[in-house]
Amino acid sequence: MAMKNRIQEVELRSKEAIYRGKTLEELKSLDVRESAKYLPSRSRRSVLRNFQFIEKFVKKCEEFSAKNKKIKTHFRDLVIVPKIVGLTIAVHNGKTFADVAITHEMIGHRLGEFTMTRQKVTHSAAGIGATKSSKAQKK
Repeated sequence: MAMKNRIQEVELRSKEAIYRGKTLEELKSLDVRESAKYLPSRSRRSVLRNFQFIEKFVKKCEEFSAKNKKIKTHFRDLVIVPKIVGLTIAVHNGKTFADVAITHEMIGHRLGEFTMTRQKVTHSAAGIGATKSSKAQKK
């Protein structure tokens, strides 16, 4: 009987979002600087240097989501912190705004990593003069 309970507990834990030994709810309850302790070193340094900017962005996100407005940003270098997990943010890719749904796996990465700035090249047929057979048509 105890074995079944233990298996059920393990199954419940595996469904939870866990990041570096903390659940997502625990990380969301922390301040931006406190949650930075669990990030990789490069992201941690960036967050600790720019925590005021990130807190301002998080506050803006909360206000916009309360009003059911779309969150748009040009800040591709912004580190994803636990407080914005679950939101959909439109990130500018140089031409348009691409929607990015933030998940718990994205914590510590930057917003720009999830919107590509270059599109795949699609080539059409060769033009006149591009091949030897088409030179006859050119004259």
